[in-house]
Amino acid sequence: MTPSPPRAEEALLARLRADLTSCGFTVSGVTALLGPMAAGALERDQALPAQRVTVASQEPVAALVRLFTLGDPVDATEVAAALPTLGVAGASALGLVAPEGDAVVALCDLRPYAAGDEDWWVASDLGELATGEPLRPDHVLGIGGASTTLASWTPRPQVARALDLGTGCGVQALHLGAHAETVVVTDLSERALGYARFNAALNGLSWQVRSGSMLDPVAGDRFDLVVSNPPFVITPRSGAVPLFEYRDAGASGDDVVRDLVRSVGAHLEPGGVAQILGNWEVPPGGTWTDRVQEWLEPTGLDAWVVQREVQDPAEYAETWARDGGHHPGTADFNAMYGAWLDDFAARDVEVIGFGVLTLQRPRTDRPPFRDLLDVPGPVEQPMGPAVLRGLEARTWLAEHDDDALLDVAWRRAEDVTEERHSVPGEDDPRVILLRQGGGLRRHVVLSTLTAGLVSVCDGELTARAATAAIAGLLGLEEDAAREEATGFLRRVVADGMLVREDR
Repeated sequence: MTPSPPRAEEALLARLRADLTSCGFTVSGVTALLGPMAAGALERDQALPAQRVTVASQEPVAALVRLFTLGDPVDATEVAAALPTLGVAGASALGLVAPEGDAVVALCDLRPYAAGDEDWWVASDLGELATGEPLRPDHVLGIGGASTTLASWTPRPQVARALDLGTGCGVQALHLGAHAETVVVTDLSERALGYARFNAALNGLSWQVRSGSMLDPVAGDRFDLVVSNPPFVITPRSGAVPLFEYRDAGASGDDVVRDLVRSVGAHLEPGGVAQILGNWEVPPGGTWTDRVQEWLEPTGLDAWVVQREVQDPAEYAETWARDGGHHPGTADFNAMYGAWLDDFAARDVEVIGFGVLTLQRPRTDRPPFRDLLDVPGPVEQPMGPAVLRGLEARTWLAEHDDDALLDVAWRRAEDVTEERHSVPGEDDPRVILLRQGGGLRRHVVLSTLTAGLVSVCDGELTARAATAAIAGLLGLEEDAAREEATGFLRRVVADGMLVREDR
């Protein structure tokens, strides 16, 4: 029988919090216990190094790692020593553990989670690492790669109301609680909402929990910030592939993300932002930007979309067939693999993109800005502060014309450097690059004019005066120089390479 999500009984949760804290069941405490090798292996879902470390340790935190993370039976006396205030009886009453002879086994995964100065604990269903079995269709995922990506990319201004759409066990809502007065969480899965309620109570937080599909539970509501790791996985509607609630919405192709992009604007306050993860399909001869632009066209929303990864249908099938705990070479894996290939072939899909969509409802009556970028390499971590700065810069650019742009005394951002590449023996460089150390880590090839312009961007001289002076020195026609300068400025200001002195 599948265990129910743990129960949120405040008196017992207070004891649990005290015990987890006192025994060092925190991110820093577990990392110190395991060491870099075992911790790294565990992140790759390899349990043996962590098992060796924890079995050899007498520390109470080791018993909890074995119990809740590795899924091993642990002697009841060891669990009682690790949870002296709650006790084994209290852990059983919460639905966290069950007896097994003289031992105790976990009924859920429970692990520490941290971001910045915030420390939390997150409960979810036991994964394949602990059970040794494929996941159930109603599996409630814990802290995964997609959830940490979304958390990293989410801008975090102080807001009145925030929505975690498709909350799962509540990872995004934990982050939202640090900068939103009211947090609303929704999910179609009642099992997921059970975990979300428990995690909110365990961490001393209060969320409005609503049940229903996508935006249905918040009909008529508006928010300052919406975050969503929706069930965006493109899964064939074939009996060969199980539908997992945490990743599959039951729609065809990339319709789930398309429909969310087109409908979320009705739930944003003016200036409100939606941060969404998604997949998109690209046919032969098409581009991902065309596909996403088609979604955006009727919305009236500002959009800054960054494609992070591209897979062909075979790569995509391999990734998601393994995701549920199935292994290459088995009959089930091969059947799913073939179903995915057939599904993509039926819609003539050549590649599938993955990325982050940052959408904003404009505050004023103006044309929306659209900026779609392909950035597959490393970026700043976390990206949220850079996303917030990038939204502010793009909004300013959308609200100001070229004359206003030229009348600003721009300043180089602190993380911007210049590279010059020369052939040995030549006096002049062949290529001059402006490179960003943070944010999206963009680089821009400079011309003689724009190299000169950047060199004087110290917050003292306006871009108009600098461009006129450089054009005179280089013997350039002034109108053409201004046109080149404004195009360059709009790109590098959007990416945060040049900033206003008052920022």
